[in-house]
Amino acid sequence: MEPEKKLLSIRSNEPEPSVLYVVGTPIGNLNDISIRTTNLLSKVSLIACEDTRRTKILLNVLKIKNKLISFNKLNSRVKTTFIINELKKGQTIALVSDAGMPLISDPGEYLVKEALVNNLEVICSPGPCAALTALVSSGIDSSKFQFIGFIPKKNVERETYLKMIAKCKTTTIVYESPKRINLFLKDL
Repeated sequence: MEPEKKLLSIRSNEPEPSVLYVVGTPIGNLNDISIRTTNLLSKVSLIACEDTRRTKILLNVLKIKNKLISFNKLNSRVKTTFIINELKKGQTIALVSDAGMPLISDPGEYLVKEALVNNLEVICSPGPCAALTALVSSGIDSSKFQFIGFIPKKNVERETYLKMIAKCKTTTIVYESPKRINLFLKDL
């Protein structure tokens, strides 16, 4: 086998039965979508998405028609049971978040764990991640970093996270709402 072919694994263009695809979507520029992601979104049996309205906008731009179900932090446990059952029937399902990589401060971790516990294959179609995109364009040391995601709002939990950030000797990436950024900076 040629060396170049050993480095790349090219699977079929068709989604495989009983596979959960974790699919990254653009975080601001639709040109960041990959051919693989476009192909998967058009050919899977079903797309589980954080907000069906947001994903519908993406699909409309890509001229893709597919079935969507809501999968968010409020309904993820109930929808996980449905999705696992569909996967066991041979369906192919893509999990997407509103933007970026699912599971990175977005729902999906429980679903992936349950799929693996049920001996179902999970394949990632990588895409943009806001944390890494911001880090590599910041000029801040990116050789070592910790990612925290969203800081808890409750004072006791929040204080624990703030102390953890203060003690860290490497770059720390935190997600925060624009509405709460001033409070976060004050607390920090």
